[in-house]
Amino acid sequence: MATRVDPNFMQSLEKFGVKDWKGCFHCGNCTASCPLIEEEYLFPRKVIRQAQMGLKDKLESNIDLWMCYFCGDCTKSCPREANPCEIMRSIRRYQMSAYDWTGLSKKFFTLQKWELSFFFGIGILILILFAIFLPPSPELWANPTRFINEQGGVMINNMVDGFSGEKFLYIIHYGDWIMAFVAGGLLITNILRMFYLSIWRDKSIHIPFHAYLTQLWKLIYHFATQPKLRKCDDKLYWLGHLVFMTGYTIMFVLIVGLLPRFQIEEVVPWYNWQRILGYYATIGIFVFLVPVVIGRFRKNKCKLKYSHFTDWHFIIVLGLTTISGILVHIFRLVGMPVATYFSYVIHLAILVPMIMIEVPFSKWSHLAYRPFAIYIAALKKAVVKKKQTEQVPVFA
Repeated sequence: MATRVDPNFMQSLEKFGVKDWKGCFHCGNCTASCPLIEEEYLFPRKVIRQAQMGLKDKLESNIDLWMCYFCGDCTKSCPREANPCEIMRSIRRYQMSAYDWTGLSKKFFTLQKWELSFFFGIGILILILFAIFLPPSPELWANPTRFINEQGGVMINNMVDGFSGEKFLYIIHYGDWIMAFVAGGLLITNILRMFYLSIWRDKSIHIPFHAYLTQLWKLIYHFATQPKLRKCDDKLYWLGHLVFMTGYTIMFVLIVGLLPRFQIEEVVPWYNWQRILGYYATIGIFVFLVPVVIGRFRKNKCKLKYSHFTDWHFIIVLGLTTISGILVHIFRLVGMPVATYFSYVIHLAILVPMIMIEVPFSKWSHLAYRPFAIYIAALKKAVVKKKQTEQVPVFA
């Protein structure tokens, strides 16, 4: 089969953040110094070489990049200061756009105005929907004590004009399900395209059905624990990443799956499971977010030295989402109905566009692509092992 070469491919990658892609001359120091290297996956060298040679199709089907956790160890060992870590990040953005069948991911990664337009567009739509269909009750100003419960906190589900608390809660809950269905559906279809590019279009690879089941545990295990990241020099980065990821996952489950049990009128004690999980999620996000912000300003670590505009978008909207959520909680506790209502609306106007952009199209999608790439690698290894077993001669 002929190999298609795109002579302008590296120029197109520059739009995804590649700075000096000519600096690498493939000495192999980066690959030799990486603690995550396996016999089958020789990154960053192999990935960068495919990009330099314009092997677009091979790069799109190459899952080596997802075995990398971008710890920056490779950049430290580069004698040419080519910064292979940042080149790999840029190629990762390209691969995300290749998986995305809608083309929006490419727009978001290469044109800042696209991501900003979508974010503000969806946020403004949320504000308009609240203003038209879920406006605040006039009694928030006239008789605010009506919205205070026995514990002195705000009854958050009864602040909307003309809606009972239960009806309002389920409107928000169904809205959560719609958001999760759309964002999750887009991400799942992108993952299916990832499988197509990595496995299914290669007719020489046949994955038996049972392998998809027997190797599934690796997908779950690597998503939940990120064990490979522990091999990198910075052990605290693994711990911070784990707390951050589990915190956000818990908050996502509480909001989307358990909202009727989470957003209740009663202000429960601090030791209740709702507040403990909510505090863990909030602390988990800040434990990761604050050092990352400081590191990107100081530029004292290889992995944080260069920032793409989407890196800052993600940090800012995640920070605003968390802060606005904290404000809703504080205003509820101190019994301020007006402040609670408006901070709640603003919180959703930030949260919804963040989820709709980051989960299927942008930075957050790597949390799904990486464990699925490890899953794909396990499937390929299972096929190779099966072929090797079949080729071993049996002597009577």
